[in-house]
Amino acid sequence: MAALLSSQSQCRFYPAAPRSSVSAKRSCFDSHRRPLWFRRLGFRCSSSSSQFPKLDSGWGEKKNSFHLKECAISIALAIGLVTGVPTLDRPARASPLGPVLPDLSVLISGPPIKDPGALLRYALPIDNKAIREVQKPLEDITDSLKVSGVRALDLVERNVRQASRALSQGRTLILSSVAEAKKEHGQMLVDKLATGMEELQRIVEEQDRDAVAPKQKELLQYVGDVEEDMVDGFPYEVPEEYRSMPLLKGRATVDMKVKVKDNPNIQDCVFRIVLDGYNAPVTAGNFLDLVERHFYDGMEIQRADGFVVQTGDPVGPAEGFIDPSTEKIRTIPLEIMVTGDKMPIYGATLEELGLYKAQTRLPFNAFGTMAMARDEFDDNSASSQVFWLLKESELTPSNANILDGRYAVFGYVTENEDYLADLKVGDVIESIQVVSGLDNLVNPSYKIVG
Repeated sequence: MAALLSSQSQCRFYPAAPRSSVSAKRSCFDSHRRPLWFRRLGFRCSSSSSQFPKLDSGWGEKKNSFHLKECAISIALAIGLVTGVPTLDRPARASPLGPVLPDLSVLISGPPIKDPGALLRYALPIDNKAIREVQKPLEDITDSLKVSGVRALDLVERNVRQASRALSQGRTLILSSVAEAKKEHGQMLVDKLATGMEELQRIVEEQDRDAVAPKQKELLQYVGDVEEDMVDGFPYEVPEEYRSMPLLKGRATVDMKVKVKDNPNIQDCVFRIVLDGYNAPVTAGNFLDLVERHFYDGMEIQRADGFVVQTGDPVGPAEGFIDPSTEKIRTIPLEIMVTGDKMPIYGATLEELGLYKAQTRLPFNAFGTMAMARDEFDDNSASSQVFWLLKESELTPSNANILDGRYAVFGYVTENEDYLADLKVGDVIESIQVVSGLDNLVNPSYKIVG
Protein backbone atom coordinates (compact mmCIF):
# COMPACT_ATOMS: atom_id res chain seq x y z
CA MET A 1 0.00 0.00 0.00
CA ALA A 2 1.08 3.57 -0.39
CA ALA A 3 3.25 4.79 2.41
CA LEU A 4 1.85 7.37 4.76
CA LEU A 5 2.08 10.87 3.33
CA SER A 6 5.51 12.41 3.77
CA SER A 7 5.91 15.76 5.43
CA GLN A 8 6.42 17.51 2.12
CA SER A 9 3.27 16.06 0.55
CA GLN A 10 1.12 18.82 1.95
CA CYS A 11 -1.10 21.61 0.73
CA ARG A 12 0.02 25.06 1.76
CA PHE A 13 -2.99 27.16 2.61
CA TYR A 14 -3.74 30.31 4.51
CA PRO A 15 -6.52 31.07 7.02
CA ALA A 16 -9.65 32.45 5.50
CA ALA A 17 -13.37 32.24 5.84
CA PRO A 18 -14.59 28.63 5.63
CA ARG A 19 -15.14 27.59 2.07
CA SER A 20 -18.55 26.36 1.12
CA SER A 21 -19.11 22.80 0.01
CA VAL A 22 -18.99 21.84 -3.63
CA SER A 23 -22.74 21.40 -3.63
CA ALA A 24 -23.30 24.82 -2.10
CA LYS A 25 -21.04 26.56 -4.58
CA ARG A 26 -22.54 25.02 -7.67
CA SER A 27 -26.17 24.52 -8.48
CA CYS A 28 -27.23 21.17 -9.90
CA PHE A 29 -29.22 22.93 -12.61
CA ASP A 30 -28.26 25.36 -15.32
CA SER A 31 -30.22 28.39 -16.45
CA HIS A 32 -32.55 26.17 -18.47
CA ARG A 33 -33.29 23.97 -15.45
CA ARG A 34 -31.53 21.06 -17.08
CA PRO A 35 -29.49 19.01 -14.61
CA LEU A 36 -25.73 19.19 -15.06
CA TRP A 37 -25.41 15.43 -15.25
CA PHE A 38 -27.94 15.41 -18.12
CA ARG A 39 -26.31 18.26 -19.99
CA ARG A 40 -22.71 17.09 -19.60
CA LEU A 41 -22.96 13.34 -19.80
CA GLY A 42 -24.19 13.62 -23.35
CA PHE A 43 -27.74 12.36 -22.82
CA ARG A 44 -29.49 14.24 -25.61
CA CYS A 45 -32.14 12.90 -27.91
CA SER A 46 -30.87 14.61 -31.02
CA SER A 47 -28.59 14.01 -33.93
CA SER A 48 -25.51 14.95 -31.95
CA SER A 49 -24.06 14.50 -28.50
CA SER A 50 -21.33 15.93 -26.35
CA GLN A 51 -18.68 13.62 -25.02
CA PHE A 52 -18.11 12.91 -21.37
CA PRO A 53 -15.43 13.44 -20.44
CA LYS A 54 -14.41 15.08 -23.69
CA LEU A 55 -11.11 14.45 -25.40
CA ASP A 56 -10.45 18.17 -25.51
CA SER A 57 -10.68 21.08 -23.12
CA GLY A 58 -13.82 22.61 -24.58
CA TRP A 59 -17.44 21.57 -24.96
CA GLY A 60 -19.64 21.20 -27.96
CA GLU A 61 -16.88 21.27 -30.56
CA LYS A 62 -17.32 17.70 -31.73
CA LYS A 63 -20.45 16.04 -33.03
CA ASN A 64 -21.25 12.37 -33.26
CA SER A 65 -24.22 10.42 -34.52
CA PHE A 66 -26.52 9.38 -31.71
CA HIS A 67 -28.83 6.41 -32.14
CA LEU A 68 -32.33 6.29 -30.72
CA LYS A 69 -31.62 3.08 -28.79
CA GLU A 70 -28.59 4.66 -27.09
CA CYS A 71 -30.66 7.68 -26.22
CA ALA A 72 -33.41 5.59 -24.67
CA ILE A 73 -30.96 3.58 -22.60
CA SER A 74 -29.13 6.70 -21.45
CA ILE A 75 -32.34 8.42 -20.37
CA ALA A 76 -33.46 5.31 -18.53
CA LEU A 77 -30.16 5.16 -16.69
CA ALA A 78 -30.34 8.85 -15.92
CA ILE A 79 -33.84 8.46 -14.44
CA GLY A 80 -32.57 5.61 -12.34
CA LEU A 81 -29.70 7.83 -11.19
CA VAL A 82 -32.06 10.48 -9.84
CA THR A 83 -34.89 8.33 -8.52
CA GLY A 84 -32.87 5.40 -7.29
CA VAL A 85 -35.35 3.06 -9.00
CA PRO A 86 -33.71 0.55 -11.36
CA THR A 87 -35.07 1.08 -14.83
CA LEU A 88 -33.12 -1.57 -16.71
CA ASP A 89 -33.66 -4.89 -14.98
CA ARG A 90 -32.01 -7.33 -17.34
CA PRO A 91 -30.20 -10.19 -15.62
CA ALA A 92 -26.43 -9.83 -15.51
CA ARG A 93 -24.46 -12.26 -17.61
CA ALA A 94 -22.84 -14.98 -15.52
CA SER A 95 -19.07 -14.71 -15.83
CA PRO A 96 -17.29 -17.83 -17.03
CA LEU A 97 -14.43 -16.96 -14.70
CA GLY A 98 -14.53 -18.14 -11.11
CA PRO A 99 -14.80 -15.57 -8.33
CA VAL A 100 -11.60 -14.32 -6.77
CA LEU A 101 -13.29 -13.44 -3.48
CA PRO A 102 -16.31 -15.70 -3.06
CA ASP A 103 -17.14 -14.50 0.46
CA LEU A 104 -16.29 -10.84 0.02
CA SER A 105 -19.83 -9.68 -0.79
CA VAL A 106 -20.97 -10.86 2.63
CA LEU A 107 -18.11 -9.11 4.37
CA ILE A 108 -18.66 -5.71 2.73
CA SER A 109 -22.44 -5.70 2.43
CA GLY A 110 -24.07 -2.47 3.54
CA PRO A 111 -23.65 1.17 2.51
CA PRO A 112 -21.34 1.84 -0.46
CA ILE A 113 -17.66 2.17 0.39
CA LYS A 114 -16.44 5.70 -0.36
CA ASP A 115 -13.02 5.80 1.28
CA PRO A 116 -10.29 5.47 -1.38
CA GLY A 117 -8.02 3.47 0.91
CA ALA A 118 -10.77 0.99 1.67
CA LEU A 119 -11.65 0.67 -2.01
CA LEU A 120 -8.03 -0.11 -2.83
CA ARG A 121 -7.77 -2.67 -0.04
CA TYR A 122 -10.91 -4.50 -1.13
CA ALA A 123 -9.74 -4.40 -4.75
CA LEU A 124 -6.63 -6.50 -4.10
CA PRO A 125 -6.70 -9.91 -5.83
CA ILE A 126 -6.62 -12.04 -2.69
CA ASP A 127 -8.85 -14.77 -1.29
CA ASN A 128 -8.39 -14.77 2.47
CA LYS A 129 -11.53 -14.42 4.54
CA ALA A 130 -9.58 -14.25 7.79
CA ILE A 131 -7.84 -10.95 6.98
CA ARG A 132 -11.06 -9.47 5.58
CA GLU A 133 -12.78 -10.28 8.89
CA VAL A 134 -10.08 -8.26 10.63
CA GLN A 135 -10.34 -5.45 8.11
CA LYS A 136 -14.08 -4.88 8.08
CA PRO A 137 -14.62 -3.90 11.74
CA LEU A 138 -11.61 -1.61 11.50
CA GLU A 139 -13.14 0.04 8.43
CA ASP A 140 -16.45 0.31 10.30
CA ILE A 141 -14.84 2.56 12.91
CA THR A 142 -15.25 5.43 10.44
CA ASP A 143 -19.05 5.11 10.59
CA SER A 144 -18.99 4.53 14.34
CA LEU A 145 -17.25 7.86 14.88
CA LYS A 146 -20.06 9.64 13.03
CA VAL A 147 -22.45 8.81 15.87
CA SER A 148 -22.86 11.63 18.39
CA GLY A 149 -22.08 11.40 22.08
CA VAL A 150 -20.56 8.57 24.08
CA ARG A 151 -22.40 6.05 21.94
CA ALA A 152 -19.68 6.50 19.32
CA LEU A 153 -16.93 5.14 21.55
CA ASP A 154 -19.15 2.24 22.61
CA LEU A 155 -19.47 1.29 18.94
CA VAL A 156 -15.73 1.74 18.38
CA GLU A 157 -15.00 -0.54 21.32
CA ARG A 158 -17.23 -3.19 19.77
CA ASN A 159 -15.40 -2.78 16.44
CA VAL A 160 -11.99 -3.17 18.10
CA ARG A 161 -13.02 -6.25 20.04
CA GLN A 162 -14.41 -7.83 16.89
CA ALA A 163 -11.21 -7.10 14.94
CA SER A 164 -8.99 -8.35 17.78
CA ARG A 165 -10.96 -11.57 18.07
CA ALA A 166 -10.79 -12.10 14.31
CA LEU A 167 -7.02 -11.57 14.33
CA SER A 168 -6.50 -13.94 17.22
CA GLN A 169 -8.62 -16.67 15.66
CA GLY A 170 -7.40 -16.18 12.09
CA ARG A 171 -3.72 -15.42 12.63
CA THR A 172 -2.51 -18.79 11.30
CA LEU A 173 -4.76 -18.61 8.23
CA ILE A 174 -3.63 -15.05 7.53
CA LEU A 175 0.07 -15.88 7.66
CA SER A 176 -0.43 -19.03 5.59
CA SER A 177 -1.61 -16.87 2.67
CA VAL A 178 1.37 -14.53 2.73
CA ALA A 179 3.72 -15.11 -0.21
CA GLU A 180 6.68 -17.25 0.77
CA ALA A 181 9.23 -14.54 -0.01
CA LYS A 182 7.34 -12.10 2.23
CA LYS A 183 6.69 -14.33 5.26
CA GLU A 184 9.04 -12.49 7.60
CA HIS A 185 7.61 -9.10 6.62
CA GLY A 186 4.07 -10.41 6.99
CA GLN A 187 4.81 -11.76 10.48
CA MET A 188 6.19 -8.38 11.52
CA LEU A 189 3.08 -6.61 10.22
CA VAL A 190 0.71 -8.98 12.02
CA ASP A 191 2.62 -8.44 15.27
CA LYS A 192 2.37 -4.66 14.81
CA LEU A 193 -1.33 -5.00 14.05
CA ALA A 194 -1.95 -6.97 17.26
CA THR A 195 -0.01 -4.45 19.34
CA GLY A 196 -1.78 -1.54 17.68
CA MET A 197 -5.20 -2.94 18.45
CA GLU A 198 -4.26 -3.23 22.12
CA GLU A 199 -3.25 0.43 21.99
CA LEU A 200 -6.52 1.37 20.32
CA GLN A 201 -8.42 -0.48 23.03
CA ARG A 202 -6.66 1.64 25.67
CA ILE A 203 -7.47 4.81 23.71
CA VAL A 204 -11.15 3.88 23.78
CA GLU A 205 -11.04 3.06 27.48
CA GLU A 206 -9.50 6.50 28.14
CA GLN A 207 -12.34 8.11 26.12
CA ASP A 208 -9.81 9.86 23.86
CA ARG A 209 -12.05 10.22 20.82
CA ASP A 210 -9.62 12.41 18.86
CA ALA A 211 -6.93 9.72 18.97
CA VAL A 212 -9.15 7.00 17.49
CA ALA A 213 -9.05 7.98 13.79
CA PRO A 214 -5.22 8.32 13.54
CA LYS A 215 -4.74 4.94 15.20
CA GLN A 216 -7.40 3.40 12.94
CA LYS A 217 -5.54 4.72 9.89
CA GLU A 218 -2.31 3.18 11.17
CA LEU A 219 -3.93 -0.21 11.72
CA LEU A 220 -5.58 -0.23 8.31
CA GLN A 221 -2.19 0.57 6.80
CA TYR A 222 -0.86 -2.61 8.41
CA VAL A 223 -3.87 -4.57 7.17
CA GLY A 224 -3.37 -3.29 3.63
CA ASP A 225 0.32 -4.13 3.72
CA VAL A 226 -0.43 -7.68 4.90
CA GLU A 227 -2.97 -8.05 2.09
CA GLU A 228 -0.45 -6.86 -0.47
CA ASP A 229 2.05 -9.38 0.85
CA MET A 230 -0.51 -12.07 0.00
CA VAL A 231 -0.31 -11.21 -3.69
CA ASP A 232 2.31 -13.51 -5.19
CA GLY A 233 3.07 -12.26 -8.68
CA PHE A 234 0.61 -10.87 -11.21
CA PRO A 235 -2.65 -12.87 -11.12
CA TYR A 236 -3.49 -13.20 -14.84
CA GLU A 237 -2.23 -12.82 -18.40
CA VAL A 238 -3.10 -9.61 -20.24
CA PRO A 239 -4.64 -10.41 -23.68
CA GLU A 240 -2.00 -10.95 -26.32
CA GLU A 241 -2.95 -7.91 -28.40
CA TYR A 242 -2.13 -5.60 -25.46
CA ARG A 243 0.92 -7.36 -23.99
CA SER A 244 3.46 -5.15 -25.77
CA MET A 245 1.94 -1.97 -24.33
CA PRO A 246 3.28 -0.38 -21.14
CA LEU A 247 1.68 -2.44 -18.36
CA LEU A 248 1.57 -1.82 -14.63
CA LYS A 249 1.67 -5.29 -13.08
CA GLY A 250 0.92 -4.28 -9.53
CA ARG A 251 0.50 -0.87 -7.95
CA ALA A 252 2.39 2.39 -8.01
CA THR A 253 2.15 5.64 -6.08
CA VAL A 254 2.73 9.10 -7.55
CA ASP A 255 2.70 12.63 -6.17
CA MET A 256 1.13 15.31 -8.35
CA LYS A 257 2.22 18.83 -7.44
CA VAL A 258 -0.16 21.56 -8.62
CA LYS A 259 0.49 25.29 -8.55
CA VAL A 260 -2.79 26.98 -7.65
CA LYS A 261 -3.26 30.46 -9.06
CA ASP A 262 -5.27 33.38 -7.69
CA ASN A 263 -6.43 31.58 -4.57
CA PRO A 264 -5.77 33.28 -1.21
CA ASN A 265 -6.37 30.01 0.63
CA ILE A 266 -4.03 27.65 -1.24
CA GLN A 267 -0.69 28.30 -2.92
CA ASP A 268 0.31 24.83 -4.05
CA CYS A 269 -0.79 21.32 -3.27
CA VAL A 270 0.58 17.80 -3.61
CA PHE A 271 -1.96 15.09 -4.36
CA ARG A 272 -0.92 11.52 -3.61
CA ILE A 273 -2.38 9.05 -6.11
CA VAL A 274 -2.35 5.25 -5.98
CA LEU A 275 -2.49 3.58 -9.41
CA ASP A 276 -4.02 0.11 -9.46
CA GLY A 277 -2.44 -2.11 -12.10
CA TYR A 278 -3.98 -5.27 -10.65
CA ASN A 279 -7.36 -4.18 -11.98
CA ALA A 280 -6.30 -1.89 -14.83
CA PRO A 281 -2.78 -2.85 -15.98
CA VAL A 282 -3.04 -1.32 -19.47
CA THR A 283 -4.65 1.93 -18.31
CA ALA A 284 -2.41 2.44 -15.28
CA GLY A 285 0.67 1.41 -17.27
CA ASN A 286 -0.10 3.91 -20.00
CA PHE A 287 -0.43 6.73 -17.45
CA LEU A 288 2.71 5.80 -15.52
CA ASP A 289 4.67 5.61 -18.77
CA LEU A 290 3.51 9.13 -19.63
CA VAL A 291 4.45 10.31 -16.14
CA GLU A 292 8.00 9.04 -16.70
CA ARG A 293 8.05 10.91 -20.01
CA HIS A 294 7.17 14.06 -18.00
CA PHE A 295 4.22 14.43 -20.35
CA TYR A 296 2.06 16.15 -17.73
CA ASP A 297 4.74 18.40 -16.23
CA GLY A 298 3.87 22.03 -16.90
CA MET A 299 0.42 21.15 -18.27
CA GLU A 300 -2.57 23.19 -17.16
CA ILE A 301 -5.81 21.99 -15.64
CA GLN A 302 -8.12 22.16 -18.66
CA ARG A 303 -11.51 21.55 -17.11
CA ALA A 304 -12.76 22.20 -13.58
CA ASP A 305 -16.50 22.62 -13.46
CA GLY A 306 -17.52 21.18 -10.11
CA PHE A 307 -18.16 17.77 -11.62
CA VAL A 308 -14.70 16.70 -12.76
CA VAL A 309 -11.16 18.06 -12.94
CA GLN A 310 -9.53 17.14 -16.24
CA THR A 311 -6.17 17.48 -17.97
CA GLY A 312 -3.96 15.71 -20.52
CA ASP A 313 -4.81 17.46 -23.80
CA PRO A 314 -1.42 18.45 -25.29
CA VAL A 315 -0.74 21.67 -27.16
CA GLY A 316 -1.56 21.38 -30.85
CA PRO A 317 -4.22 19.66 -32.92
CA ALA A 318 -3.64 16.21 -31.45
CA GLU A 319 -5.92 15.25 -28.57
CA GLY A 320 -3.58 12.68 -27.08
CA PHE A 321 0.01 11.55 -26.75
CA ILE A 322 1.91 11.28 -30.03
CA ASP A 323 4.19 8.25 -29.85
CA PRO A 324 7.53 9.37 -31.33
CA SER A 325 8.20 5.87 -32.66
CA THR A 326 5.02 5.84 -34.78
CA GLU A 327 4.21 9.57 -35.02
CA LYS A 328 0.62 8.61 -34.27
CA ILE A 329 -1.61 9.05 -31.23
CA ARG A 330 -1.16 6.16 -28.84
CA THR A 331 -4.53 4.86 -27.73
CA ILE A 332 -5.51 2.18 -25.26
CA PRO A 333 -8.59 -0.05 -24.97
CA LEU A 334 -11.40 0.50 -22.50
CA GLU A 335 -10.50 -1.70 -19.51
CA ILE A 336 -13.09 -2.64 -16.86
CA MET A 337 -12.62 -5.17 -14.06
CA VAL A 338 -15.92 -6.67 -12.89
CA THR A 339 -16.20 -7.88 -9.31
CA GLY A 340 -15.95 -11.67 -9.33
CA ASP A 341 -13.98 -11.89 -12.59
CA LYS A 342 -10.32 -12.85 -12.70
CA MET A 343 -9.32 -10.41 -15.46
CA PRO A 344 -10.68 -7.19 -16.98
CA ILE A 345 -13.12 -6.85 -19.85
CA TYR A 346 -11.58 -5.02 -22.81
CA GLY A 347 -13.03 -2.91 -25.60
CA ALA A 348 -16.68 -2.67 -24.51
CA THR A 349 -18.78 -0.99 -21.85
CA LEU A 350 -20.79 -3.07 -19.41
CA GLU A 351 -23.93 -1.55 -20.88
CA GLU A 352 -22.99 -2.74 -24.36
CA LEU A 353 -22.49 -6.24 -22.96
CA GLY A 354 -25.83 -6.19 -21.16
CA LEU A 355 -24.17 -6.34 -17.75
CA TYR A 356 -26.47 -3.78 -16.16
CA LYS A 357 -26.18 -5.23 -12.65
CA ALA A 358 -22.46 -5.95 -12.67
CA GLN A 359 -20.31 -4.14 -10.09
CA THR A 360 -16.91 -2.81 -11.01
CA ARG A 361 -13.91 -3.61 -8.82
CA LEU A 362 -12.80 0.04 -9.03
CA PRO A 363 -16.04 2.04 -8.79
CA PHE A 364 -16.62 5.79 -9.04
CA ASN A 365 -17.39 5.86 -5.31
CA ALA A 366 -14.68 8.12 -3.93
CA PHE A 367 -14.07 11.83 -4.23
CA GLY A 368 -10.97 11.91 -6.44
CA THR A 369 -11.64 8.73 -8.41
CA MET A 370 -9.21 8.84 -11.36
CA ALA A 371 -10.22 7.63 -14.83
CA MET A 372 -9.47 8.00 -18.53
CA ALA A 373 -11.36 10.41 -20.76
CA ARG A 374 -12.32 9.13 -24.20
CA ASP A 375 -14.57 9.73 -27.18
CA GLU A 376 -18.09 8.82 -26.08
CA PHE A 377 -18.70 6.65 -29.13
CA ASP A 378 -15.28 5.03 -29.38
CA ASP A 379 -14.54 2.75 -26.44
CA ASN A 380 -10.88 2.41 -27.41
CA SER A 381 -9.97 6.06 -27.97
CA ALA A 382 -8.38 6.95 -24.61
CA SER A 383 -4.85 8.25 -24.85
CA SER A 384 -3.53 10.79 -22.34
CA GLN A 385 -6.52 12.76 -21.05
CA VAL A 386 -7.47 11.90 -17.49
CA PHE A 387 -10.07 13.17 -15.06
CA TRP A 388 -10.84 13.09 -11.36
CA LEU A 389 -14.43 12.88 -10.25
CA LEU A 390 -15.56 15.44 -7.72
CA LYS A 391 -17.94 13.17 -5.90
CA GLU A 392 -21.42 14.51 -5.23
CA SER A 393 -23.93 11.94 -4.09
CA GLU A 394 -26.91 13.70 -5.66
CA LEU A 395 -25.21 13.55 -9.06
CA THR A 396 -23.54 10.17 -9.02
CA PRO A 397 -24.77 8.07 -6.09
CA SER A 398 -22.37 5.28 -5.22
CA ASN A 399 -23.24 1.90 -6.72
CA ALA A 400 -26.01 3.51 -8.79
CA ASN A 401 -24.23 5.86 -11.18
CA ILE A 402 -23.85 6.02 -14.93
CA LEU A 403 -20.05 6.19 -15.01
CA ASP A 404 -19.19 2.73 -13.67
CA GLY A 405 -18.56 0.37 -16.55
CA ARG A 406 -18.34 3.17 -19.11
CA TYR A 407 -15.02 4.78 -18.20
CA ALA A 408 -11.84 3.07 -17.04
CA VAL A 409 -10.96 3.82 -13.43
CA PHE A 410 -7.32 3.11 -12.61
CA GLY A 411 -6.61 4.86 -9.33
CA TYR A 412 -7.66 7.08 -6.48
CA VAL A 413 -6.35 10.24 -4.86
CA THR A 414 -5.58 9.11 -1.33
CA GLU A 415 -4.15 12.29 0.20
CA ASN A 416 -5.44 15.87 -0.05
CA GLU A 417 -8.30 14.80 -2.34
CA ASP A 418 -10.62 17.44 -0.86
CA TYR A 419 -8.48 20.17 -2.43
CA LEU A 420 -9.33 18.95 -5.92
CA ALA A 421 -12.48 21.04 -5.58
CA ASP A 422 -10.30 24.18 -5.32
CA LEU A 423 -8.53 23.61 -8.64
CA LYS A 424 -9.56 25.67 -11.63
CA VAL A 425 -8.75 25.97 -15.30
CA GLY A 426 -5.28 27.42 -15.71
CA ASP A 427 -3.77 25.96 -12.54
CA VAL A 428 -0.51 24.25 -13.47
CA ILE A 429 0.69 20.71 -12.81
CA GLU A 430 4.29 21.46 -11.89
CA SER A 431 5.26 17.79 -11.76
CA ILE A 432 4.10 14.24 -11.28
CA GLN A 433 6.74 12.08 -9.63
CA VAL A 434 6.77 8.37 -8.89
CA VAL A 435 7.03 7.58 -5.19
CA SER A 436 6.97 3.79 -5.45
CA GLY A 437 6.08 0.94 -7.78
CA LEU A 438 8.01 1.96 -10.90
CA ASP A 439 9.56 -1.52 -10.92
CA ASN A 440 6.05 -2.89 -11.59
CA LEU A 441 5.96 -1.15 -14.98
CA VAL A 442 6.80 -3.49 -17.85
CA ASN A 443 7.36 -2.53 -21.50
CA PRO A 444 8.08 1.10 -20.61
CA SER A 445 8.21 3.09 -23.83
CA TYR A 446 9.84 6.10 -22.16
CA LYS A 447 13.15 4.20 -22.20
CA ILE A 448 12.99 3.89 -25.98
CA VAL A 449 14.81 6.70 -27.73
CA GLY A 450 12.78 8.32 -30.50
